[in-house]
Amino acid sequence: MRTEPVPTATSPRPGGPGRRGRGALAGLLACGAALGAAELLAGLIAGQASPLLAVGGAAIDATPEWLKEFAIRTFGERDKLVLLTGIAVVLAALAAAVGLLAVRRPRLGLAGVAACGAVGAAAALSRPGAAPLDALPSAAGALAGAAALTALISATRVKTRPGVTMVGVDRRRFLVTGVLVAAGAVAAGAGGRALARRSDVAASRAAVRIPRPAGAAAPLADGAAVDLPGLSSFYTPNRDFYRVDTALVVPRIAAEDWRLRVHGQVRRELDLDFRQLLARPLIERDITLSCVSNEVVGRYVGTARWVGVPLRELLEDAGVQPGADQLVSRSADGFTVGTPTAAVLDGRDAMLAVAMNGEPLPLTHGFPVRMLVPGLYGYVSATKWLVDLELTGFDDFDPYWVRRGWARQAPVKTMSRIDTPRPLRRLAAGRVAVAGVAWAQHRGIRRVEVRADGGPWRPARLAAEHSTDTWRQWVWPWDATPGRHTLEVRATDGTGATQPEDRAPPFPDGATGWHSVVVTVA
Repeated sequence: MRTEPVPTATSPRPGGPGRRGRGALAGLLACGAALGAAELLAGLIAGQASPLLAVGGAAIDATPEWLKEFAIRTFGERDKLVLLTGIAVVLAALAAAVGLLAVRRPRLGLAGVAACGAVGAAAALSRPGAAPLDALPSAAGALAGAAALTALISATRVKTRPGVTMVGVDRRRFLVTGVLVAAGAVAAGAGGRALARRSDVAASRAAVRIPRPAGAAAPLADGAAVDLPGLSSFYTPNRDFYRVDTALVVPRIAAEDWRLRVHGQVRRELDLDFRQLLARPLIERDITLSCVSNEVVGRYVGTARWVGVPLRELLEDAGVQPGADQLVSRSADGFTVGTPTAAVLDGRDAMLAVAMNGEPLPLTHGFPVRMLVPGLYGYVSATKWLVDLELTGFDDFDPYWVRRGWARQAPVKTMSRIDTPRPLRRLAAGRVAVAGVAWAQHRGIRRVEVRADGGPWRPARLAAEHSTDTWRQWVWPWDATPGRHTLEVRATDGTGATQPEDRAPPFPDGATGWHSVVVTVA
C-alpha cells in the first residue's frame, strides 16, 4: 500500500503562502542577478547600453508630449528619477510574478525571463547610434537571471522520500542560494557602474585650463544688477541653473577623448579635438538661456557668463553650401537639435561653449562642449555634450523634438515674471517692492509695466540694459492697501511688441500670457 506524503508542521503545503513568498523572492533575486550581469557586461563593452537605461530612454521617446510636459511641470529636474523609480517598481512587480509562475511552471517562468531580456535588447537597439553589440548586455542578463531563477526555484520545491513522509522545503539551501545570488548581483552591478566610469571625467575636467578669451565680455553695466530680497540675481550660479534634457544618465566624456565632426553640405569637412578647439580664438559673453517648457511663471531660465568658440567662424571655415538652411547638432547620447543656419550666421554670439561662470562646463551642463545660440529656445539651439554638426536642409531631416510635434522655428517669446512678492503672501500695508525679471533674448526689453487689480498699467523701473541677449531686472514700488489684491506684469521687447495677454501652453513653440500673483495685505 502506497503512503502519500503528508506535510509536516515545519513544511509549507505545496503552493501555500510560504512557498509563494519564496517564489516571489526568487523572482526578485533573479531580476537582480540579471540586472547586475547586464550592468557588468555593459560596463565592459557597451558603456551606456545597460538594459535599465535603454528601457528608460525608449520610454522617454515613447511618452506622449502632454505627459512629458506634466512630468516637467510636476517633478522638474527630478523627472528622470521619477521615471527610473517607476520602471524599477514595474520591473519588481514583473519579477515577482515571474517567480510565482516559475514555482508551478518552471518553463513558463524561464520564458518570462527571456521575454524581459528581449525587451531590454530591443530597447538598446532602438537607441540612436545603436550597434548589434548593444544587445549583448540584455542577453547576458537574461542568461544570468535564468540560471539564478532555476537555482532558487529548485530550493523551494517540496522534497519527499519514496514511501515516507514529506521532508519539506530546504530552507537552508534557499537561504544560502539567495544570499549568493544577491551578493553576486550587487558586486556585478557595482562593478559595471565602476567600469562605466573608468575614465575619470572629474579629473579630466579639473585639468582643463580655459585660455583667456580674445573677445572678453563687457563689464556688467552700472545699474544692471539689482540686489533685492526675493529677486533673481542677474547671474545664475551653476548649481542653481536649470537642467532640462533627455539624458537619464549624464554622459561622461573626458576632454582628451572628445572630438567634433563638422560635415554635410560643406565644402570642407572638419574634425577637431578639444585641444584644437581651445586653440581657436574664444569669446566671452553674458547670455540668458530659457527652455521652451517654461510655463508663464516658469523657472527654466537663467543667465550665465559663457566662454566659447564663435560658431559662425567655424562654419565659415567649413564653407556652408547653398541650400543648407539647417544646422543639425548631435549629442553624445544621440539627441539631435535643428537650428536655422541663418541664425548662426547673422552676427549674434552663437558659440560652442567650453566654460560657464568662470569654470569649465559642469558635467550636467554639457562638459566638455555645448552649443548656444542667443534668442532661440534651447530645444533648437543648446545641445549639450556636443559631438557632431551637420549642415543639411529642414526638408531633409527632422530632429528629436520636431519629430514629436514641436515647431521647427522657435525664437524666444517676450516674457516677464514677478519674483516678489510670492503668490498668496500676507503683506503689511504700505510701500511694497514688486520685482522680477523680463527677457526677450536678442531683441532686448524696452519696457515693463505692472498693475494692481486690473487698474491702469504703471511703468516699472528697469535695471540698466547690459545686453539684448540677457534678461533685465525690474522693480515697481506699490502702495499696498488692506485687502486681497491681484498683481499682473507685462513686458515690451526691443521691437516694440508687447507680451500678449492670452495664455497659451508651451507646446508647440513656447508659452504666452501675463504672469499674475494674488496677495493679501493686512
